[in-house]
Amino acid sequence: GIMRYLLVFLFVFQVMTSLALRTVGKLSPSTTCLMLCDIQDRFRSLIHEGESIVSQANFLCRVGKELDVPIVATEQYVKAFGHTCSDVLNIPGDDGKSVGQMTVPTFEKKLFSMCTPEVMSHISSLGSRTSFVLFGIEAHVCVQQTALDLLSQGFEVHVVVDGVSSMSPLDREIALSRMEKSGAYLTTAQSAAFMLMQTAEHPNFKTVSKMIGAHAKNANGFHELARKQSNL
Repeated sequence: GIMRYLLVFLFVFQVMTSLALRTVGKLSPSTTCLMLCDIQDRFRSLIHEGESIVSQANFLCRVGKELDVPIVATEQYVKAFGHTCSDVLNIPGDDGKSVGQMTVPTFEKKLFSMCTPEVMSHISSLGSRTSFVLFGIEAHVCVQQTALDLLSQGFEVHVVVDGVSSMSPLDREIALSRMEKSGAYLTTAQSAAFMLMQTAEHPNFKTVSKMIGAHAKNANGFHELARKQSNL
């Protein structure tokens, strides 16, 4: 009798420990996928802090490439809204000028969510991807519906707060709250980059640190807004 209860206790303990490990939201390159949502030419000038969104997306894509984290991009109804902004996939040289464009698997869609059959089929070919880092537009439509679809399938979702936006700041604010309450983790671009590296002993640490330092000098409207609010 005692042995049976002990085995049950050990089983429950293992299950609870496993659940705890899955729900703290740690990112690992081997199980993470970056999701670039609909940052297209037609939307660029219409989105609240649109230039900050483009800058953050470019930073995250370059970090993903450096750390060998797969990236998946979508484009909403290309005929009407155009392709992904070229600046998002730009590779800057030491002088800041473009030296080329990153190649990212890109899928056209009409579904608001990124989780189309084609995208999910591609993701399934990438191995065991259990954590998804979302950035793009619009926060209250395509990003939110993608987050909810992924969460409902049991995946971990990390929403990059300074990497998502909408035309309306209110729509963005409510969407972030909605996604967090549904189980998504809110993070920032830099936080996600550091978590993916995990240690200063990472072989790509110097390269990514250089990216972070250069990126920190770029204007970021969301950071400026946070500073102003903290001084009120």
